[in-house]
Amino acid sequence: MLKGPVVILTALNLEYQAVRQKLTSPQTHRHERGTRFEVGTVPGTSCRVALGLTSKGNQSSAVIAERAIQEFSPLAVLFVGVAGALWDATRLGDVVMASHVYAYHGGTSEDDGLKARPRVWEAPHGISQLAAQVARLNDWADSASHPEDTPQVRFGAIAAGEVVQNSRISAEAKWIRQHYNDALAIEMEAAGVAQAGHLSGAPVAIIRGISDRADGTKNSTDDRTRQPQAAANAAAFAIRLAVELAGEQEEAPVPHEDRVPSADPAGRPISNTAHNSTVGIMAGSVTGSSVHMNTTPQKPGPTDLIAALNGFREALGRHHAEGALDEDTYREALADLESALRSAGEGTPDSSKRAAMTLRRLRGLVAECPVLLAELAPLIASAGGRV
Repeated sequence: MLKGPVVILTALNLEYQAVRQKLTSPQTHRHERGTRFEVGTVPGTSCRVALGLTSKGNQSSAVIAERAIQEFSPLAVLFVGVAGALWDATRLGDVVMASHVYAYHGGTSEDDGLKARPRVWEAPHGISQLAAQVARLNDWADSASHPEDTPQVRFGAIAAGEVVQNSRISAEAKWIRQHYNDALAIEMEAAGVAQAGHLSGAPVAIIRGISDRADGTKNSTDDRTRQPQAAANAAAFAIRLAVELAGEQEEAPVPHEDRVPSADPAGRPISNTAHNSTVGIMAGSVTGSSVHMNTTPQKPGPTDLIAALNGFREALGRHHAEGALDEDTYREALADLESALRSAGEGTPDSSKRAAMTLRRLRGLVAECPVLLAELAPLIASAGGRV
């Protein structure tokens, strides 16, 4: 079972600070390529949070999200910040959590106009259910002087593009409302983070505080007051969700994969009694009446690991053919598997470490296939990595 922190990413520094001030003693964690995170704890809990800044845009957010996932093996990735509302029903300061994310800039230009070709990522069912429960409790927001001003959580689609949207009458604004009229909010990073989570097998939640209406009324003066408040609301909900996620992990039973069952499928007790059998032990060596046990397990050699990895490739192919793995995930999994095979073939300690790291990344890709996860665990151990 993965025991990493919850990763929280933001695009803007004010969003980052809104989350950071809710953490105790954040410590800098430097990625080998220079990306800096801060890892802290939510006060009064055991929930650890790894906080990172992506900067604006889906591309940079995808890269940093992928880097964070590989670095921390997180329970979940929460992308937190501000967004514009697409409809008047959503109040300024309210929080929108994405039920699904549209990459709305996908399309094809034809003689009769621009045709939408969106990509869509749905939020994981488990994290959506937990977020809905937290929202119903309605005790996550920072204390407010007037109950009527307490922000509400809304669940719905979020549209993610590559431009700042601040018009109700522009051609693009009309096109978005025509093709994505169920989207509650619009922003510029969710599609990148959602894609990174999809390819890595990490659950992703997009949490946005509404700071403007994306209708031409957005201005710098209002942003100075509305953005910090919207960011604070999104951060408050995200931190409460992170705490609940960490709590669920602590309560989850630890699997005992090697435990011998005490009963058969019919409920009858199993007894290990040998009749007319010879019971012996495996010894390293015997000298006179002394038995010397060889307690060091023999690690499979490179040839054994390569054979097992080739067998895993066949399992990937079967799951892809049966529809359990989509095309993107299957291609990424094959690429990681080929990289692990190359490393395993070198047969050096460093290459074994690289193979294990690659296989752990592959584990994230097949996280929704329990059969593949079970087959992959001993391969990671054989390569010398922790499972």
